Amino acid sequence: MNPAMNVQPKITPMYPGIHQSNTEDGPDLPKAPLNTLLGFDLETYQIPLDTLMPSKRIPDGVMSTRKYKQVVSSIHEIGLIEPLSVIQHDPTKSEFILLDGHLRVLALKDLGVHEAPCLLAKDDETYTYNHRINRLSTIQEHYMIRRAIDRGVSKERLARAFGVNLSSINRRISLLEGICPDAIARLQDKQFTPDVTRVLRNMKAARQVEAVELMVASNTITVAHADALLKATPPEQRTDFKPTERDRQLAPIEQIVKLEKEMSQVQTQYKDAEENYGSDLLNLVVAKGYLTKLLGNDAVKSYITRHEPEILEHFELVVNTVSMEEAVQQQLEADGEFEEGPDGGDQPTPEITSPDFEIDNETPAPGDNAATE
Repeated sequence: MNPAMNVQPKITPMYPGIHQSNTEDGPDLPKAPLNTLLGFDLETYQIPLDTLMPSKRIPDGVMSTRKYKQVVSSIHEIGLIEPLSVIQHDPTKSEFILLDGHLRVLALKDLGVHEAPCLLAKDDETYTYNHRINRLSTIQEHYMIRRAIDRGVSKERLARAFGVNLSSINRRISLLEGICPDAIARLQDKQFTPDVTRVLRNMKAARQVEAVELMVASNTITVAHADALLKATPPEQRTDFKPTERDRQLAPIEQIVKLEKEMSQVQTQYKDAEENYGSDLLNLVVAKGYLTKLLGNDAVKSYITRHEPEILEHFELVVNTVSMEEAVQQQLEADGEFEEGPDGGDQPTPEITSPDFEIDNETPAPGDNAATE
């Protein structure tokens, strides 16, 4: 019916959860009806499509897009789900301004429909309809499809309603197979393609959660990102990794994991040694200079030789410490494998000269108590 020819429906006052408490200590709740401003009339009207005037320009080529084809398929298969939103500026005229539903109007005209159910709005604004809505997430769509199938809807009819092929419906049905609950919880309100979970199935549960957290943090839940994370996944955290018989014999997974742990420990030790190398080298040079002067005193050396020969060996080891190049060349000379230079003689060995350090502790004289019995 035409709303211009009918009396506007009476809006019933709403009581949002009024609870009358018998005690004075109860909450301070309203005691009277609250007048709520409604954005639409409470009645739905059947309005001819010819009387609807668009409020915005439809882009060229929109009828060839996938979204428009899905709208046509959905209306053809199950009918119009959401009524159109219109407003009538002049009640004396039969024209209405279309606020929301331009693609649906084109689809209805394409299907040969002449009138459609409409909601009569009271405010002339089009922002709320497309910017204040909650999009259906991919997992919610999966649950919706599974529930429809459980209630007897065929896969073929769902494919026609969504405007997709049957294989796409099958992928949406098996969307969460092989995905751990923690990863599903993190993807609950996200939109992504079913191929993302296809890639995640190749990871173990812990790696799935880690990959999902990385994609959510970067706001790029795409197949390319998931595939890159899969390639960076260690073999022991993948479910699709099947080593060959030769790999099992030569390098089993347990051995590879052990080697990776050992390499990690070596890297940690190397970093520690790199950080302490300068101070350790300085201490060694100072100690070498001091012990060289100490053992240069015959009385001190004789005393240590008679009473602490083991300590003397360690002192001499520090005094005789040389650079790595010198140590290698001395070892080769001892083994008789030292190569001669182009001129036939031994190549000169670079020497490391340590700076002279002034030692505060004086070397004990032969008559001191530390050097005589």
